[in-house]
Amino acid sequence: MLSYLQFGEDWFGPLRLFQFISIRAILAGITALLFGFVLGPKLIKTLRSFGARQAFRGKDEVGKLAALHEAKAKTPTMGGLLIFGSVLFSTLLWAEPNIYVVTAMVIYIILTGVGFADDYLKISKKNSKGLPGRYKLLGQLFATAVALILLLGPLGDILSGVQGKAMGSSAKMLELWLPFYKDIVITSMPIVLVFTLFLFTLTGSSNAINLTDGLDGLAIGCTVTVALTYGIMSYASGNFVISEYLRISWVPGTGELTVVCASLLGGSLAFLWYNAHPAEIFMGDTGSLAIGGLVGIIALMIHQPFTLIIVGGIFVMEAGSVILQVASFKSRGKRIFLMSPIHHHFELKGWKETKVVIRFWILSLLFALIGLATLKLR
Repeated sequence: MLSYLQFGEDWFGPLRLFQFISIRAILAGITALLFGFVLGPKLIKTLRSFGARQAFRGKDEVGKLAALHEAKAKTPTMGGLLIFGSVLFSTLLWAEPNIYVVTAMVIYIILTGVGFADDYLKISKKNSKGLPGRYKLLGQLFATAVALILLLGPLGDILSGVQGKAMGSSAKMLELWLPFYKDIVITSMPIVLVFTLFLFTLTGSSNAINLTDGLDGLAIGCTVTVALTYGIMSYASGNFVISEYLRISWVPGTGELTVVCASLLGGSLAFLWYNAHPAEIFMGDTGSLAIGGLVGIIALMIHQPFTLIIVGGIFVMEAGSVILQVASFKSRGKRIFLMSPIHHHFELKGWKETKVVIRFWILSLLFALIGLATLKLR
Protein backbone atom coordinates (compact mmCIF):
# COMPACT_ATOMS: atom_id res chain seq x y z
CA MET A 1 0.00 0.00 0.00
CA LEU A 2 2.44 2.56 -1.28
CA SER A 3 -0.31 5.19 -1.39
CA TYR A 4 0.53 5.93 2.24
CA LEU A 5 3.88 7.31 1.12
CA GLN A 6 2.00 10.55 0.40
CA PHE A 7 2.14 11.30 4.12
CA GLY A 8 5.92 11.57 3.88
CA GLU A 9 5.82 14.64 1.63
CA ASP A 10 7.20 16.82 4.43
CA TRP A 11 10.31 14.68 4.34
CA PHE A 12 10.45 14.31 0.55
CA GLY A 13 8.18 16.59 -1.49
CA PRO A 14 7.61 14.39 -4.58
CA LEU A 15 5.92 11.78 -2.36
CA ARG A 16 2.78 13.94 -2.51
CA LEU A 17 2.22 12.55 -6.00
CA PHE A 18 1.02 9.29 -4.43
CA GLN A 19 -2.15 11.01 -3.28
CA PHE A 20 -3.33 11.25 -6.89
CA ILE A 21 -5.39 8.33 -8.16
CA SER A 22 -4.25 8.95 -11.73
CA ILE A 23 -0.57 8.55 -10.80
CA ARG A 24 -1.21 5.39 -8.78
CA ALA A 25 -3.38 3.95 -11.55
CA ILE A 26 -0.58 4.41 -14.10
CA LEU A 27 1.92 2.84 -11.72
CA ALA A 28 -0.50 0.00 -10.97
CA GLY A 29 -0.90 -0.78 -14.67
CA ILE A 30 2.87 -0.80 -15.19
CA THR A 31 3.40 -2.93 -12.08
CA ALA A 32 0.81 -5.52 -13.19
CA LEU A 33 2.31 -5.60 -16.67
CA LEU A 34 5.87 -6.19 -15.42
CA PHE A 35 4.71 -8.69 -12.82
CA GLY A 36 2.91 -10.63 -15.54
CA PHE A 37 5.96 -10.59 -17.79
CA VAL A 38 8.10 -12.02 -14.99
CA LEU A 39 5.52 -14.58 -13.83
CA GLY A 40 4.45 -15.71 -17.31
CA PRO A 41 7.36 -17.95 -18.38
CA LYS A 42 7.60 -19.56 -14.94
CA LEU A 43 3.86 -20.26 -14.80
CA ILE A 44 3.80 -21.71 -18.33
CA LYS A 45 6.71 -23.99 -17.50
CA THR A 46 5.08 -25.12 -14.25
CA LEU A 47 1.69 -25.83 -15.86
CA ARG A 48 3.33 -27.80 -18.65
CA SER A 49 5.23 -29.91 -16.14
CA PHE A 50 1.95 -30.74 -14.38
CA GLY A 51 0.25 -31.59 -17.67
CA ALA A 52 -2.37 -28.89 -17.19
CA ARG A 53 -3.66 -29.11 -20.75
CA GLN A 54 -6.92 -27.75 -22.10
CA ALA A 55 -9.53 -30.47 -22.64
CA PHE A 56 -11.25 -30.13 -26.02
CA ARG A 57 -14.52 -31.60 -27.24
CA GLY A 58 -14.21 -34.50 -29.70
CA LYS A 59 -14.91 -34.54 -33.43
CA ASP A 60 -18.31 -36.09 -32.83
CA GLU A 61 -19.34 -32.91 -30.97
CA VAL A 62 -17.68 -30.11 -32.94
CA GLY A 63 -16.84 -31.71 -36.29
CA LYS A 64 -14.57 -29.59 -38.50
CA LEU A 65 -13.70 -27.27 -35.63
CA ALA A 66 -11.77 -30.09 -33.91
CA ALA A 67 -9.37 -30.23 -36.87
CA LEU A 68 -8.92 -26.44 -36.83
CA HIS A 69 -7.94 -26.49 -33.15
CA GLU A 70 -6.05 -29.78 -33.14
CA ALA A 71 -2.66 -28.07 -32.74
CA LYS A 72 -3.80 -26.49 -29.44
CA ALA A 73 -4.19 -29.80 -27.63
CA LYS A 74 -0.85 -29.47 -25.82
CA THR A 75 -1.29 -25.83 -24.76
CA PRO A 76 -1.54 -25.47 -20.95
CA THR A 77 -4.56 -23.84 -19.36
CA MET A 78 -5.17 -22.11 -15.98
CA GLY A 79 -3.40 -19.00 -17.28
CA GLY A 80 -5.92 -16.95 -15.36
CA LEU A 81 -3.53 -17.39 -12.44
CA LEU A 82 -1.13 -15.03 -14.21
CA ILE A 83 -3.80 -12.32 -14.46
CA PHE A 84 -4.96 -13.00 -10.90
CA GLY A 85 -1.46 -12.67 -9.45
CA SER A 86 -0.77 -9.49 -11.41
CA VAL A 87 -4.05 -7.81 -10.46
CA LEU A 88 -3.95 -8.80 -6.79
CA PHE A 89 -0.30 -7.82 -6.28
CA SER A 90 -0.63 -4.49 -8.07
CA THR A 91 -3.91 -3.58 -6.36
CA LEU A 92 -2.56 -4.34 -2.89
CA LEU A 93 0.50 -2.26 -3.71
CA TRP A 94 -1.14 0.87 -5.11
CA ALA A 95 -4.83 1.10 -4.08
CA GLU A 96 -6.14 2.58 -0.85
CA PRO A 97 -8.18 -0.22 0.76
CA ASN A 98 -11.73 1.10 1.02
CA ILE A 99 -14.94 -0.95 0.86
CA TYR A 100 -15.09 -0.87 -2.93
CA VAL A 101 -11.56 -2.15 -3.45
CA VAL A 102 -12.06 -4.81 -0.76
CA THR A 103 -15.33 -5.98 -2.33
CA ALA A 104 -13.83 -6.12 -5.82
CA MET A 105 -10.89 -8.21 -4.63
CA VAL A 106 -13.03 -10.56 -2.52
CA ILE A 107 -15.35 -11.28 -5.47
CA TYR A 108 -12.34 -11.75 -7.73
CA ILE A 109 -10.81 -14.26 -5.30
CA ILE A 110 -14.06 -16.22 -4.88
CA LEU A 111 -14.69 -16.57 -8.61
CA THR A 112 -11.05 -17.38 -9.30
CA GLY A 113 -11.53 -20.28 -6.88
CA VAL A 114 -14.67 -21.42 -8.73
CA GLY A 115 -12.89 -21.20 -12.08
CA PHE A 116 -9.83 -23.01 -10.73
CA ALA A 117 -12.01 -25.88 -9.49
CA ASP A 118 -13.62 -26.14 -12.92
CA ASP A 119 -10.25 -26.21 -14.72
CA TYR A 120 -8.81 -28.70 -12.24
CA LEU A 121 -11.66 -31.14 -12.82
CA LYS A 122 -11.30 -30.82 -16.59
CA ILE A 123 -7.58 -31.56 -16.36
CA SER A 124 -7.82 -34.39 -13.83
CA LYS A 125 -10.74 -36.11 -15.59
CA LYS A 126 -9.37 -35.29 -19.07
CA ASN A 127 -12.72 -34.10 -20.42
CA SER A 128 -14.34 -30.76 -21.21
CA LYS A 129 -17.19 -30.95 -18.68
CA GLY A 130 -15.46 -29.77 -15.52
CA LEU A 131 -17.50 -28.38 -12.63
CA PRO A 132 -21.26 -29.03 -12.97
CA GLY A 133 -23.25 -25.93 -13.87
CA ARG A 134 -25.21 -25.97 -10.62
CA TYR A 135 -21.99 -25.69 -8.60
CA LYS A 136 -20.78 -22.79 -10.73
CA LEU A 137 -24.10 -21.06 -10.12
CA LEU A 138 -23.79 -21.80 -6.41
CA GLY A 139 -20.38 -20.13 -6.39
CA GLN A 140 -21.81 -17.10 -8.19
CA LEU A 141 -24.71 -16.96 -5.74
CA PHE A 142 -22.24 -17.04 -2.87
CA ALA A 143 -20.19 -14.24 -4.46
CA THR A 144 -23.36 -12.15 -4.88
CA ALA A 145 -24.34 -12.65 -1.25
CA VAL A 146 -20.85 -11.73 -0.03
CA ALA A 147 -20.83 -8.58 -2.17
CA LEU A 148 -24.16 -7.43 -0.75
CA ILE A 149 -23.13 -8.18 2.83
CA LEU A 150 -19.97 -6.13 2.36
CA LEU A 151 -21.62 -3.20 0.58
CA LEU A 152 -24.95 -3.03 2.42
CA GLY A 153 -23.76 -4.06 5.86
CA PRO A 154 -22.17 -1.85 8.53
CA LEU A 155 -18.70 -2.50 7.10
CA GLY A 156 -19.72 -0.66 3.94
CA ASP A 157 -20.36 2.62 5.73
CA ILE A 158 -17.30 2.22 7.95
CA LEU A 159 -14.88 1.67 5.08
CA SER A 160 -16.54 3.86 2.46
CA GLY A 161 -14.59 6.84 3.70
CA VAL A 162 -17.70 9.03 3.67
CA GLN A 163 -19.10 11.13 6.45
CA GLY A 164 -22.87 11.00 6.92
CA LYS A 165 -25.39 8.27 6.27
CA ALA A 166 -26.93 10.01 3.27
CA MET A 167 -23.84 9.34 1.18
CA GLY A 168 -22.80 6.10 2.80
CA SER A 169 -22.15 2.90 0.90
CA SER A 170 -25.43 1.24 1.90
CA ALA A 171 -27.64 4.10 0.71
CA LYS A 172 -25.78 4.54 -2.58
CA MET A 173 -25.95 0.87 -3.55
CA LEU A 174 -29.76 0.97 -3.49
CA GLU A 175 -29.95 3.51 -6.32
CA LEU A 176 -30.69 2.58 -9.93
CA TRP A 177 -29.20 4.55 -12.83
CA LEU A 178 -29.58 3.98 -16.56
CA PRO A 179 -27.33 5.07 -19.46
CA PHE A 180 -28.55 8.07 -21.50
CA TYR A 181 -30.71 9.20 -18.56
CA LYS A 182 -29.40 11.92 -16.25
CA ASP A 183 -31.53 11.34 -13.14
CA ILE A 184 -31.85 8.48 -10.67
CA VAL A 185 -34.50 6.07 -11.93
CA ILE A 186 -35.09 4.50 -8.51
CA THR A 187 -33.74 6.18 -5.38
CA SER A 188 -34.16 3.16 -3.13
CA MET A 189 -34.54 -0.33 -4.56
CA PRO A 190 -35.90 -3.18 -2.42
CA ILE A 191 -33.25 -5.71 -1.39
CA VAL A 192 -34.81 -8.43 -3.58
CA LEU A 193 -34.35 -6.26 -6.67
CA VAL A 194 -30.81 -5.36 -5.63
CA PHE A 195 -29.91 -9.03 -5.18
CA THR A 196 -31.45 -9.89 -8.56
CA LEU A 197 -29.54 -7.10 -10.30
CA PHE A 198 -26.25 -8.13 -8.67
CA LEU A 199 -26.77 -11.82 -9.45
CA PHE A 200 -27.77 -11.19 -13.05
CA THR A 201 -24.80 -8.87 -13.63
CA LEU A 202 -22.20 -11.13 -12.00
CA THR A 203 -23.41 -14.36 -13.58
CA GLY A 204 -24.06 -12.75 -16.95
CA SER A 205 -20.67 -11.09 -17.12
CA SER A 206 -18.83 -14.20 -15.90
CA ASN A 207 -20.54 -16.58 -18.30
CA ALA A 208 -20.33 -14.19 -21.27
CA ILE A 209 -16.55 -13.78 -20.98
CA ASN A 210 -16.27 -17.52 -20.44
CA LEU A 211 -18.09 -18.14 -23.73
CA THR A 212 -15.91 -15.58 -25.53
CA ASP A 213 -12.72 -17.35 -24.49
CA GLY A 214 -12.48 -19.67 -27.48
CA LEU A 215 -9.79 -18.18 -29.74
CA ASP A 216 -6.24 -17.05 -29.04
CA GLY A 217 -6.31 -13.52 -27.64
CA LEU A 218 -10.03 -12.93 -28.21
CA ALA A 219 -11.42 -12.68 -24.68
CA ILE A 220 -8.38 -11.02 -23.13
CA GLY A 221 -8.08 -8.48 -25.95
CA CYS A 222 -11.69 -7.44 -25.43
CA THR A 223 -11.06 -7.33 -21.68
CA VAL A 224 -8.38 -4.69 -22.28
CA THR A 225 -10.90 -2.24 -23.79
CA VAL A 226 -13.48 -2.97 -21.09
CA ALA A 227 -10.94 -2.48 -18.28
CA LEU A 228 -9.77 0.81 -19.77
CA THR A 229 -13.35 2.05 -20.18
CA TYR A 230 -14.39 1.18 -16.65
CA GLY A 231 -11.20 2.69 -15.31
CA ILE A 232 -12.28 6.02 -16.83
CA MET A 233 -15.83 5.56 -15.55
CA SER A 234 -14.62 4.71 -12.05
CA TYR A 235 -12.49 7.84 -11.95
CA ALA A 236 -15.46 9.96 -13.05
CA SER A 237 -17.81 8.30 -10.55
CA GLY A 238 -15.46 8.94 -7.64
CA ASN A 239 -14.78 12.58 -8.52
CA PHE A 240 -17.49 15.02 -7.40
CA VAL A 241 -16.66 17.74 -9.94
CA ILE A 242 -16.58 15.37 -12.93
CA SER A 243 -19.67 13.40 -11.88
CA GLU A 244 -21.59 16.62 -11.27
CA TYR A 245 -20.60 17.95 -14.70
CA LEU A 246 -21.54 14.70 -16.45
CA ARG A 247 -24.68 14.26 -14.34
CA ILE A 248 -23.75 10.71 -13.40
CA SER A 249 -23.91 9.02 -10.01
CA TRP A 250 -21.27 10.29 -7.56
CA VAL A 251 -20.13 7.41 -5.38
CA PRO A 252 -17.33 8.70 -3.12
CA GLY A 253 -14.47 6.25 -2.82
CA THR A 254 -15.05 4.46 -6.13
CA GLY A 255 -12.23 6.45 -7.66
CA GLU A 256 -9.91 3.84 -6.15
CA LEU A 257 -11.45 1.30 -8.52
CA THR A 258 -9.51 3.11 -11.23
CA VAL A 259 -6.41 1.51 -9.73
CA VAL A 260 -8.08 -1.92 -9.84
CA CYS A 261 -9.06 -1.42 -13.49
CA ALA A 262 -5.54 -0.27 -14.34
CA SER A 263 -4.16 -3.40 -12.66
CA LEU A 264 -6.56 -5.53 -14.72
CA LEU A 265 -5.49 -3.65 -17.85
CA GLY A 266 -1.80 -4.27 -17.15
CA GLY A 267 -2.34 -7.90 -16.20
CA SER A 268 -4.44 -8.47 -19.31
CA LEU A 269 -1.78 -7.00 -21.59
CA ALA A 270 0.85 -9.21 -19.96
CA PHE A 271 -1.33 -12.27 -20.48
CA LEU A 272 -2.08 -11.25 -24.07
CA TRP A 273 1.67 -11.32 -24.71
CA TYR A 274 1.63 -15.07 -24.08
CA ASN A 275 -1.91 -15.72 -25.32
CA ALA A 276 -1.45 -14.12 -28.75
CA HIS A 277 -1.74 -16.55 -31.65
CA PRO A 278 -0.33 -19.16 -31.47
CA ALA A 279 -1.09 -19.15 -27.76
CA GLU A 280 1.47 -20.43 -25.27
CA ILE A 281 -1.18 -20.58 -22.56
CA PHE A 282 -4.97 -20.35 -22.17
CA MET A 283 -6.67 -18.46 -19.33
CA GLY A 284 -9.25 -21.18 -18.69
CA ASP A 285 -12.23 -20.66 -16.42
CA THR A 286 -9.72 -19.60 -13.76
CA GLY A 287 -9.40 -16.40 -15.73
CA SER A 288 -12.64 -15.91 -17.64
CA LEU A 289 -15.13 -16.50 -14.82
CA ALA A 290 -13.13 -14.35 -12.41
CA ILE A 291 -12.53 -11.48 -14.84
CA GLY A 292 -16.23 -11.42 -15.68
CA GLY A 293 -17.11 -11.22 -12.01
CA LEU A 294 -14.55 -8.48 -11.35
CA VAL A 295 -15.79 -6.34 -14.24
CA GLY A 296 -19.39 -6.98 -13.20
CA ILE A 297 -18.93 -5.94 -9.57
CA ILE A 298 -17.04 -2.79 -10.59
CA ALA A 299 -19.88 -1.87 -12.96
CA LEU A 300 -22.39 -2.38 -10.14
CA MET A 301 -20.45 -0.33 -7.60
CA ILE A 302 -20.19 2.70 -9.89
CA HIS A 303 -23.84 2.35 -10.94
CA GLN A 304 -23.05 1.44 -14.54
CA PRO A 305 -24.23 -2.19 -14.84
CA PHE A 306 -26.49 -1.50 -17.83
CA THR A 307 -23.70 0.35 -19.61
CA LEU A 308 -21.76 -2.93 -19.45
CA ILE A 309 -24.18 -4.27 -22.08
CA ILE A 310 -22.76 -1.64 -24.45
CA VAL A 311 -19.11 -1.60 -23.37
CA GLY A 312 -18.98 -5.40 -23.30
CA GLY A 313 -20.85 -5.66 -26.58
CA ILE A 314 -18.64 -8.50 -27.84
CA PHE A 315 -19.38 -10.54 -24.74
CA VAL A 316 -23.10 -9.87 -25.21
CA MET A 317 -22.86 -10.97 -28.86
CA GLU A 318 -21.14 -14.20 -27.86
CA ALA A 319 -23.63 -15.07 -25.12
CA GLY A 320 -26.56 -13.96 -27.24
CA SER A 321 -25.48 -16.20 -30.13
CA VAL A 322 -25.51 -19.22 -27.83
CA ILE A 323 -28.96 -18.36 -26.46
CA LEU A 324 -30.38 -17.82 -29.96
CA GLN A 325 -28.80 -21.02 -31.27
CA VAL A 326 -30.22 -23.15 -28.48
CA ALA A 327 -33.65 -21.50 -28.64
CA SER A 328 -33.86 -21.89 -32.41
CA PHE A 329 -32.79 -25.54 -32.36
CA LYS A 330 -35.23 -26.46 -29.60
CA SER A 331 -38.18 -24.58 -31.08
CA ARG A 332 -37.64 -25.09 -34.83
CA GLY A 333 -35.08 -27.88 -35.06
CA LYS A 334 -32.85 -25.53 -37.07
CA ARG A 335 -29.61 -23.72 -36.27
CA ILE A 336 -29.07 -20.02 -36.96
CA PHE A 337 -25.27 -20.21 -36.95
CA LEU A 338 -22.90 -22.87 -38.22
CA MET A 339 -21.75 -23.09 -34.60
CA SER A 340 -22.04 -20.98 -31.47
CA PRO A 341 -20.53 -18.97 -29.84
CA ILE A 342 -20.48 -16.77 -32.90
CA HIS A 343 -16.68 -16.61 -33.27
CA HIS A 344 -16.78 -20.30 -34.26
CA HIS A 345 -19.41 -19.50 -36.88
CA PHE A 346 -16.96 -17.20 -38.65
CA GLU A 347 -14.19 -19.77 -38.32
CA LEU A 348 -16.32 -22.37 -40.07
CA LYS A 349 -17.16 -19.82 -42.76
CA GLY A 350 -13.46 -19.77 -43.62
CA TRP A 351 -12.15 -16.77 -41.70
CA LYS A 352 -8.67 -17.23 -40.28
CA GLU A 353 -8.52 -17.23 -36.49
CA THR A 354 -6.42 -14.05 -36.39
CA LYS A 355 -8.91 -12.26 -38.66
CA VAL A 356 -11.81 -13.14 -36.39
CA VAL A 357 -9.91 -11.97 -33.31
CA ILE A 358 -8.70 -8.67 -34.76
CA ARG A 359 -12.12 -7.79 -36.18
CA PHE A 360 -13.74 -8.54 -32.83
CA TRP A 361 -11.12 -6.34 -31.14
CA ILE A 362 -12.09 -3.50 -33.47
CA LEU A 363 -15.75 -3.97 -32.59
CA SER A 364 -14.86 -4.09 -28.90
CA LEU A 365 -13.10 -0.73 -29.20
CA LEU A 366 -16.12 0.77 -30.96
CA PHE A 367 -18.44 -0.55 -28.24
CA ALA A 368 -16.14 0.95 -25.61
CA LEU A 369 -16.25 4.36 -27.29
CA ILE A 370 -20.05 4.21 -27.48
CA GLY A 371 -20.13 3.25 -23.79
CA LEU A 372 -17.99 6.25 -22.90
CA ALA A 373 -20.28 8.48 -24.95
CA THR A 374 -23.16 7.56 -22.62
CA LEU A 375 -21.43 9.57 -19.89
CA LYS A 376 -22.07 12.78 -21.83
CA LEU A 377 -25.14 11.92 -23.91
CA ARG A 378 -27.73 12.02 -21.16
